[in-house]
Amino acid sequence: MENTSPAQPVFKLRPYTVIGLSRLYGVSRNTMKTWLKPFTQQIGQRTGNYFTIAQVQVIIDKLGMPSEIPLDD
Repeated sequence: MENTSPAQPVFKLRPYTVIGLSRLYGVSRNTMKTWLKPFTQQIGQRTGNYFTIAQVQVIIDKLGMPSEIPLDD
């Protein structure tokens, strides 16, 4: 029997900036910074302007899956 349900979009882990994360979550940059502030120690220091893939995973674990899932490039 064939599975007829539509495929769920797959979230691709990659490095993100604060602005990139704020777009994924549909909030302003300042709101995203406020949301991340309580988890600063668990997330760790950014590399330049980007959070590493491991840091993005921690952010998703803390904030939940974003509502805007990017399509694979």
